[in-house]
Amino acid sequence: MSDLPDESHPEGPYDRLSQTPRPKLSNTELSRFIDFIEKFEEETEHSLSLSHGYREMRMMLHLMRNHLAGRLTTPTSLADASGLSYGTAKRGIESIIQRGLILSRPRTKSGKTVSLHPSPMMIDEWEAYAHRIKGLLGPLFGVDPASDTGRRIFLDAAATGRVISPPAVLSVRLELKGGLRGLIHADPTFMAMHNLKQQLESVFGLEIHNSARSIDDLLEAILANAGRPKSRYDLVACDLPWFGELASKGILLPLDPFIRRDAYDLSDFHSVAIQSTRYAGRQYGMPLQTTPELLCYRKDILEEAQLAPPTTTEELVKAARRLHDPARGRYGIAWNAARGTPLGHTFSFLMAKFGQPIIDLRRCEGGYDFQQASGEALRPMFQSDAAYRACEYMLDILKYSPPNILHMAWYERAQAYASGEACMAYCYTLLSPLIEFDRNSPAWGKTGYLPHPVGNHGRPITPIGGYALAIPANLSEERIESVWTALRHLTSANMSKLYILNGSLVTPRFSVSQDPEVSALSPLIEIVDDMARKDILQAWPRPPVPGITEVISIAGNEIFEVLDGRRSIKKALSMAQDRADRVMRDRGYY
Repeated sequence: MSDLPDESHPEGPYDRLSQTPRPKLSNTELSRFIDFIEKFEEETEHSLSLSHGYREMRMMLHLMRNHLAGRLTTPTSLADASGLSYGTAKRGIESIIQRGLILSRPRTKSGKTVSLHPSPMMIDEWEAYAHRIKGLLGPLFGVDPASDTGRRIFLDAAATGRVISPPAVLSVRLELKGGLRGLIHADPTFMAMHNLKQQLESVFGLEIHNSARSIDDLLEAILANAGRPKSRYDLVACDLPWFGELASKGILLPLDPFIRRDAYDLSDFHSVAIQSTRYAGRQYGMPLQTTPELLCYRKDILEEAQLAPPTTTEELVKAARRLHDPARGRYGIAWNAARGTPLGHTFSFLMAKFGQPIIDLRRCEGGYDFQQASGEALRPMFQSDAAYRACEYMLDILKYSPPNILHMAWYERAQAYASGEACMAYCYTLLSPLIEFDRNSPAWGKTGYLPHPVGNHGRPITPIGGYALAIPANLSEERIESVWTALRHLTSANMSKLYILNGSLVTPRFSVSQDPEVSALSPLIEIVDDMARKDILQAWPRPPVPGITEVISIAGNEIFEVLDGRRSIKKALSMAQDRADRVMRDRGYY
């Protein structure tokens, strides 16, 4: 089930979920290995004089393949796959269950019918088996494991230890009347979740119903849902800066009691993502994706022009001027300049380039303190020197931007860069699959990534974005326990890897970035992981505090008049300050 909202700034095709995702076998190495072993088994049986009484391998292959594809396995279908008589196959299945390799899960409350699934032990054994067989086959076909090719194919013991297994099913299916209901964001990570719908439904043992929205419409839907006596949704996807606003209004359920009770370890998540999902010392969400906004640039075009990648705003303007060539349909840089939230995001990030948050946060070690922000710390800073310089910078790069720049938001700027129209772009890694996974893109394999070029008084930072899953505070009491279980599993390392192997390129977890099968997909994985470890990723440029969404919206509307040539910088910033001050005072913040 999906809603199709009327959006002025849709984020590409991602808010158009099909009713039935195409069945998709996970494109993991383990899936390919299972196909190989099945063919190997058939050739062995046909070529050698072997007894045909032993068919556990066939049953395990059938079970593992169905698990990875999200297809249902019943005792009858598993018996059929074995090629044995039903009685003999049933005894074989019982033997495998007793050894802890198969989970038998009731499909109904009566327990009369069951589904069969590989246990975590079985999944671990098959992954280990795959790595051992690869090690044997390499030398057989003359591939030296120590060569560059060999190192890419054969993982050493240390690398093998970092491989994250596919998610196993829950031993007890979730009991949620009507299935699991989600209000999600329209982007590649949630599209990967949608395409994995069958696998996820198999893991939880229930149906999943998602409604996908673009950013502004998503926030409106969350606020509207909060006004209902009982929530329509079990889980809602929240942009990281919304947590201060939503938590302060009592819209989200605090998760601390569950975290303490289950001793749930948060240390694998990027610390900035965990900090962004807290408010007043309490945890309100679990990060699903960490997506920094980076400067993407065409390495080949800059090299041809003998330009170094720009690290300051001055260097970027010069590079954009040099590369700008409208006669050839090539423009210097693409960015968010569309009225409202898109431009508001740009403005807040550019202020940060010049060393000042959009509100008057208190300085602290490594940046600014948004977790304890209150009173005067929430006062907007539109009349600061950094705000004026941010507007001047936008007017500078406006000259070297595509002709539709004033209608350009997140998806359009990424598409302009991926298509070769723009030589540089500010772009969230959320949309990097347009660049990294499309071999037809002129930017494929030729893209470099940098933190935001800095202005005067600034330092290298990368503004963080992303989404976390949260539980609405007005969710029916009887659903909360099962929804917490679903939330924990949907944000697990096993699931995060699965999303990446199916079209996403972002993760909030260090362990997933270190998985060799993940890091091999794109250099961007390691770049972002390194930034997270060095604390270059920062949330204060768009801080998760009460009122921030309205302040950003005001910025995006008032400053648009400057870009459109209808208002001076000084006048626009004065009007923005008056409007934002009025909003914050009316709320009683100062």
